[in-house]
Amino acid sequence: MTAPPPEELTEYSLSELLTPLPAPAEPVDFDEFWQSTFDEFGTGQVDWEATTELESTRSHRVTEIRFLSSADEQAVAYAMVPREARENGRGLVVGHGYGGRTGPDVDCVPSDTAAIFPCAPGTHADAPSRFPADPSGHVLAGIAHRETYSHRFAAADLWRVATILLELAPTVAGALDYSGTSFGGGIGAMALPWDARFRRASFDVPSFGNHAVRLSRRSTGSGEAVRRHLRAHPEVRPVLDYFDAASAARRLRIPVHVGAALLDPMVDPRGQFAVYHALAGIRRLTVRANGHLDGPIGELSDRLAAEGTTDFFALPDDRLR
Repeated sequence: MTAPPPEELTEYSLSELLTPLPAPAEPVDFDEFWQSTFDEFGTGQVDWEATTELESTRSHRVTEIRFLSSADEQAVAYAMVPREARENGRGLVVGHGYGGRTGPDVDCVPSDTAAIFPCAPGTHADAPSRFPADPSGHVLAGIAHRETYSHRFAAADLWRVATILLELAPTVAGALDYSGTSFGGGIGAMALPWDARFRRASFDVPSFGNHAVRLSRRSTGSGEAVRRHLRAHPEVRPVLDYFDAASAARRLRIPVHVGAALLDPMVDPRGQFAVYHALAGIRRLTVRANGHLDGPIGELSDRLAAEGTTDFFALPDDRLR
């Protein structure tokens, strides 16, 4: 008898995934918690400095930046500013997956776009942090309380780097977009409803959508560490409801593009589609055959998804209606 495939490689049918699941339960003070977090960390000036001039591109200057994180520790970001400012230029904040980053993804930045690539607290080797870089440790750091959870500070730092980018390239105000993959997709969904400076967003294979679903099966991603932790510490389960990307997405009114996979060993596809279904404004969906797969097939899927994000940001406003 042929053994069944591992549970984490379960592939869902598109018809099943296009049928919305019941919305995740929400704390009664969900909005109050996130609005107060934004008021604390997302307004006012941000202490930062340009520390290293990196190799430039044909169209951009590239700089490493150190800034004071919402976690009250030094954090790192990489900024790309066009050599020639344009009145109709765009701004872009780019979140990363749980693999972290060691530099900017220069290939994803059009010539007219000023971009910033933050490293979430704890994920940069040269910025000491109380948060571990390892995904299984990072996803559990501070999880005992909503005020101390790592995801709160990761979301808040997106607001802080947006402030930095608007100082570096003030002409992009009003045309600020967000792009995030996996961890960065889920964190972006949590952060953006509270920050009116963003114009559009793209979440590719977003994590942290509908924890009730996400925690119901094994995975090869950070959700597995949370699932196992809850066996010994069920009392922390309510904290996760404040950090559900699908709940946050219900508050998003800007146009959003979602890339969601039919098969994904790290991020449950049902959670990815839950983020898409929850969106309250204009939304577009790219269905991926797979997500978080190594090898040529996975690389092709990633490349096609990136093209979908680029096309979405380039669309004229009247094409989104």
